[in-house]
Amino acid sequence: MTDHPLIERAQRFLSALRHCQVLGLSVHDATPAGLTLRLPYSDQIVGNPETGVIHGGAITTLMDTTCGISTVCVLPEFEICPTLDLRIDYMHPAEPHKDVFGFAECYRVTPNVIFTRGYAYQDDPSQPIAHVVGAFMRMGKPGQLKQGGAA
Repeated sequence: MTDHPLIERAQRFLSALRHCQVLGLSVHDATPAGLTLRLPYSDQIVGNPETGVIHGGAITTLMDTTCGISTVCVLPEFEICPTLDLRIDYMHPAEPHKDVFGFAECYRVTPNVIFTRGYAYQDDPSQPIAHVVGAFMRMGKPGQLKQGGAA
C-alpha cells in the first residue's frame, strides 16, 4: 500500500467527524508508521484570551482524534474503533498564534484492542506540548457483527 491511499482514508474518516470540521483539523501525513494531523490556530480555540494560549480541550480533541484515526494506518480495512482509554500528559502550553500538530502510532494491535501512543508539538517534534497513550476497541467493519455479538 502506498502512502497516498492512507492519507485519503484518514481524510475520509476525519471529514465524517463534525467537531473536527469545526476545529479545522486536517491530515498532514499518514504512513504505515503513523498519522499526523494539524490543528490550525484560531481565536475560537483560545483558552486564555490574555495570553492567546490554546485551550487544553482542543489539544485533547486533536490527540484523541489522531490516535483514533491512526488505526487506519495499520488495519487492512476500515473498522470502527472507539476510545476505551486515553491519557494525556501536558508538558507545556502551546505557543499562541501557531498551529499544533498531533502524531500517533499504533504500537500493538490485538484482535480486540489497538494500543496507540503519540505527542502534540508545534515547530519541533522533539519539544512536545503533550504526550498521549490510548486504547481503542476493535468493533469490526461498519454493519458487520463482531464475533461474540458486538456490532
